[in-house]
Amino acid sequence: MNRPIIALDFSTMAEVEGFLTQFNEPLFVKVGMELYLQQGPTIIKEIRAMGHDIFLDLKLHDIPNTVGKAMAGLGSLDVQMTNVHAQGGSSMMKRAAESFKDRNPDGILIAVTQLTSTSEEMMQREQKSILSLDESVIHYAQLAKDSGLDGVVSSPLESQLIHEHCGNDFLTITPGIRLNEDSKDDQARVVTPARAHVLGSDYIVVGRSITKASNPVGQYIKVKEEWESGAE
Repeated sequence: MNRPIIALDFSTMAEVEGFLTQFNEPLFVKVGMELYLQQGPTIIKEIRAMGHDIFLDLKLHDIPNTVGKAMAGLGSLDVQMTNVHAQGGSSMMKRAAESFKDRNPDGILIAVTQLTSTSEEMMQREQKSILSLDESVIHYAQLAKDSGLDGVVSSPLESQLIHEHCGNDFLTITPGIRLNEDSKDDQARVVTPARAHVLGSDYIVVGRSITKASNPVGQYIKVKEEWESGAE
């Protein structure tokens, strides 16, 4: 079972160090836009020097040439996972995969399908989609697979559907994870770690449930145990 990925919802390296030094084991952590855009590539080097693996979550979405060049740079940063947005299209994703894998052959490149803050009602009212939410996610997942990517970011609720259409080797990385006692915050489609296990998620991303806990280490252990066992 893959380790839960902890979203580092911080803005400074001091906060990151204060959080990570509480743990005595290698973690898999997510560096998102807030942290990366304020700290730059240095944050990646410092976290890697502490022995942790990194999912760099920047959701690149631009013309193929721009994303290709940006991904070549990210491929040199020694990150274990990064992503683009599937709405950028197949040409963009193919360029991203070529550039990233050329620099980082073992790295995992994934695409965002629909954000976990997106609801069915938002899909119809704001995106004016002719597809349902599930249909849209499956469409983007298949497009990402055909473009040479390793998997997608989705809600855990869509993991099973994605595996049915794209195969069990195509990874599902699923944020929107909360323990039963937690607030949903700005997520519209959330499940527990145990439910994500049952639904077939390959990786779960957990943020505030751990980072804002009074005992982050204890909360991480609880999340990991629930995730590995599939039992609440």
